[in-house]
Amino acid sequence: MATWLDAVFDVPKPVVGMCHLPPLPGDPGYDAEGGMEKVLAHGRRELAALQDGGIDGVLISNEFSLPYLTATEPITAIAMARVIGELRSEIRVPFGVNVLWDGVASIDLAVATGASFVREIFTGVYASDFGLWNTDVGRAARHRARVGASGVRLLYNIVPEGAQYLADRDLARMTRSTVFNGAPDGLCVSGLTAGAATDTSTLKVVKEHAGDVPVFVNTGVRPDTVAESFEYADGAIVGTWFKRDGLFANDVEAARVAELMEVVRGLRA
Repeated sequence: MATWLDAVFDVPKPVVGMCHLPPLPGDPGYDAEGGMEKVLAHGRRELAALQDGGIDGVLISNEFSLPYLTATEPITAIAMARVIGELRSEIRVPFGVNVLWDGVASIDLAVATGASFVREIFTGVYASDFGLWNTDVGRAARHRARVGASGVRLLYNIVPEGAQYLADRDLARMTRSTVFNGAPDGLCVSGLTAGAATDTSTLKVVKEHAGDVPVFVNTGVRPDTVAESFEYADGAIVGTWFKRDGLFANDVEAARVAELMEVVRGLRA
């Protein structure tokens, strides 16, 4: 059965590469001297490396806006919109956006830039590294309708990084209720932090209870683990492996992208 993944990516089990933007205006690590031109140059290099390596799609995020806000300041999405607007003519693959950790801001950015999908935390209440973290999926869903974003696909991170669900809920039941009550377009399953391996047993449980909703493995994918992940996942979102030496803080290298994509093409064949 054809899914929205087929329509957007036109390949089985798409691999989406992370384009991590450096700290933005308002972030503690922002380089005011380098300014937005430095942010733009970094984004251009990352995008080129991902596309030159043969990536299926790109997810542009403010990954280095640490520590994250759960309700972002307007400058964050505005700065990201400028970067994406200037790079838009260079993007040759389907792309999504992620304003960490703000679902409504992510939807707004997608509408403004023409992104096909967003990834965010839309459901649940968590004890997190960023404090008590609440969500309002009903508000986010109504906001998407109000701003004309019904065509923007929402990927829900069902196991957030750096956070734990406050209620004592079984993962299988959580998956079923999230699908029923939240109507996600996709579910993302993560490890503890960016680059951390996603437990295959967790991925298996989510897939078995997600029904027809596509499931993405969200962290820790490498050439030696992608086959195992793809036994259950319908796609992958990859960031850290593509960086020089596989380190989160480094730049993306096209050769590392190509190495993983060669394995993926072999699995598809």
